[in-house]
Amino acid sequence: MNRREFFYMMALLGGAPLFANSHVRWSPEGKTEDYYKLKPFGNVRLLHMTDPHAQLVPVYFREPSVNIGLYQNEGKPPHIVGRKFLEYYKIKNNKYLEYAMTCVNFVDNAKAIGRMGGYAHIKTVVDFLRDSYGRDKTLLLDGGDTWQGSWTSLQTRGKDMVGAQNLLGVDVMVGHWEFTYTEKEILENIKELKAEFIAQNVKVKEDSIMEEKFKAYDEDEGYAFKPYTIRKMGGARVAIIGQAFPYTTIANPKRFIPDLTFGIDAEGMQEIVDNVRSKEKPDAVIVLSHNGYDVDKKMAEVVTGIDFIMGGHTHDGVPEAWPVKNKKGVTYVCNAGSNGKFLNVLDLDIKNGKIQDFKFTLLPIFSNLVPEDKEMKAYIDKIRKPYLKDLTRVIGTTEIDLFRRGNFNGSWDQVICDALREVGGAQISFSPGFRWGTSLIPGQKITFEDLATETAMTYPETYVREMDGKTVKMILEDVADNLFNKDPFYQQGGDMVRTGGISYTIDPTKDIGKRISNIRLLDGKPLEANKKYKVAGWATVNSKAPGKPIWELTEEYLKNVKAIKRGYKVDTPEIVGVKGNPGIATGGCS
Repeated sequence: MNRREFFYMMALLGGAPLFANSHVRWSPEGKTEDYYKLKPFGNVRLLHMTDPHAQLVPVYFREPSVNIGLYQNEGKPPHIVGRKFLEYYKIKNNKYLEYAMTCVNFVDNAKAIGRMGGYAHIKTVVDFLRDSYGRDKTLLLDGGDTWQGSWTSLQTRGKDMVGAQNLLGVDVMVGHWEFTYTEKEILENIKELKAEFIAQNVKVKEDSIMEEKFKAYDEDEGYAFKPYTIRKMGGARVAIIGQAFPYTTIANPKRFIPDLTFGIDAEGMQEIVDNVRSKEKPDAVIVLSHNGYDVDKKMAEVVTGIDFIMGGHTHDGVPEAWPVKNKKGVTYVCNAGSNGKFLNVLDLDIKNGKIQDFKFTLLPIFSNLVPEDKEMKAYIDKIRKPYLKDLTRVIGTTEIDLFRRGNFNGSWDQVICDALREVGGAQISFSPGFRWGTSLIPGQKITFEDLATETAMTYPETYVREMDGKTVKMILEDVADNLFNKDPFYQQGGDMVRTGGISYTIDPTKDIGKRISNIRLLDGKPLEANKKYKVAGWATVNSKAPGKPIWELTEEYLKNVKAIKRGYKVDTPEIVGVKGNPGIATGGCS
């Protein structure tokens, strides 16, 4: 099949349907159910969401204007942004899809269309898609990064999201930021979770004090969780194999989960796939992954026998199932964006022991088109009520759009970096290249809840310390290699470290040690390799930092400045060596 048969955004011209699988014509007066009514197909339906980052209520979320792909991934999704994305997918004259999928005209579209996602809205869509297809033929998969990213999730240690998942009806789940709570808290949450929590690449260390409590499923292999599950649905047997984020103990504090080990473990995945194929005789093999899009594509190349990888981690809303050839056939890679903006629908026609055909649909969740589910809305209100005083506290205003997502500095990140420097009394500041965090539009009041969506995590402590210039450069080089390494298996999925107080030039095509040049301070003076500088930062991985939580410093900064004014300077580096790369927007993103 031609891959362009699998878009829901086929030929969106004039009177063409909003969702091509539905054959429903879009109009502002249309019924809500029409927008999500997919034409019946096949006998198995997999619903997939990922990376909601605990956003229970609808949000604004600006898609990146910079998402550079290199080498084998240059010019391929998800490394196509802005107007080039619209051209690639032939999207014309559809503001809803322009808004959902790109940064183009973000502010105007956000004002006109409103927020996206929200668990009460998602539940309405999920229930409709289940009931219209058949609940016994439908499975809901959660790709992880679900228990972290909001003030309520931090205060309840993820339990608010476990309750929401149970109401939503999640069937199977994998994890990443879930592992930034303690082992005890993780196990408590999994016990309350009605879904199966699976992972083939998370092991328990031998003789660890937690070995008994994790109850490894295989004494020889030492799995911390069940590596896969078999579900019978629509007259077929479907295997779901779990793949947690492989770099958890590198990208996040190992001290919270000292008894667990992680890794990509492609060999282990191949062994699991082969064993499942031979012993369980499934009609379809699905990997529920938190690898990241490019890592999933490489896994699809080197591991055979997987039909679909339903992926997450890199927050990419890709409106097609991307085919990857390997030695024994084709594996399709899918992703479902982040923050509750999208829901993947994969309909499978399974006959004679294998997938005969499929339809893939990426559904945006437009909150203005979908009524709230009353039960979920009541649950969310109950969860938020004890924290409303904090959540609604106004700490400033903004005259510009504040966003985080993108390979380099976002305006929200700049606010955090400036807070670190000014409140901390530092010359230079670093903030991690997290991909989670929602957006604000001009004219909005900045509440503490908005700040918490950028900072709510279990290791928020700040630091101020002396570093020499060569250490500053080394940090930049190290993070750049994680982002732009030629081998996707060495990419950890975050964006470039955010900076305050310096400018620099980056050539992503160079090797490590040669990507970063021309580092200068705000006064224009070059950074000196052997000179000491006062550097502030937060979210230390190896040990707990000594300072206040980042939200306290940033709130103090915002209360001092009162408003983020037009013309606010974002310390964006000069990017060279990638002229014409479709992962860099050429305009219109605002």
